[in-house]
Amino acid sequence: MKKHFLTLAVTALLAGSAFAQANDTLAKVKAAGSITMGVRDSSGALSYTLGDGKYVGYHVEICQRIIANLEKAAGKKLEVKYTPVTSQNRIPLVENGTVDIECGSTTNNEARQKQVAFAFTTYVEEVRIAVRANSGITSIAQLNGKNVATTTGTTSVQLLRKNERATGVDFKEVFGKDHADSFLLLESGRADAFVMDGQILAGNIANSKAPADFKIVGEVLNVEPIAIMFRKDDPAFKKLADETIAGLAKSGELAKLYDKWFVQAIPPKNIRLGLPASDATTAAVNAAKESPFKPVGNKFNNTG
Repeated sequence: MKKHFLTLAVTALLAGSAFAQANDTLAKVKAAGSITMGVRDSSGALSYTLGDGKYVGYHVEICQRIIANLEKAAGKKLEVKYTPVTSQNRIPLVENGTVDIECGSTTNNEARQKQVAFAFTTYVEEVRIAVRANSGITSIAQLNGKNVATTTGTTSVQLLRKNERATGVDFKEVFGKDHADSFLLLESGRADAFVMDGQILAGNIANSKAPADFKIVGEVLNVEPIAIMFRKDDPAFKKLADETIAGLAKSGELAKLYDKWFVQAIPPKNIRLGLPASDATTAAVNAAKESPFKPVGNKFNNTG
């Protein structure tokens, strides 16, 4: 009997230790010698693929800076593994530990904070409507009886339904599995409009075969804070991520990264999105800049 209880106690101790490590990103990646970054194939300039397993973008680059500081804390170089995620599976993959840090276009809201954690807001998105340039559609009120595309698992789905109820406009929702798939619905004529984050719309239009055939129209449907995502209940990793972003904001590097990805020409086609930082994005960066973190050498420490 004593042996049975001892076995149970050891099993419980090991399970508790495994759970603790699962929520301790530093311990997890140090033991593994690697970190898994969740990335997107077509999330505008925030995160997208160049092919052959290469991912770039504003949030990808910020995550690389966070990982560089994580390597300093771990005292070793980490192998960075890139895992493409979708709007539908990104949160479960972070929750179950498959992805350590998600560097895409995820909205930080109260509902999601019950499942995952977020770093400081680094981009504030305006949800807009993309249509064919010759469609004559200029607002959501003109979508009555139309097919409207959006991406499964995004906040735009709930936003569309909310607007549908509020305006009395009756349209049919059609869903893409990712943003490129949703844009294809518009491009192929299977959808009359694509409702999504403005910079994602701009990125997909710019990379399309005929950018002049599409335009972004109508009122701003919603304003959403976008942030880098990771597991809940890991205050040490959240602190490191926030300190990194605060340091980038204070040094002016974050503003330079924004200009690089949203204003200047970007690969692979050297196109310009031409999206200067909005007042809301500037306010978010300033909030990070005014946080109690300050850079000290190559590390960032909380002064409060």
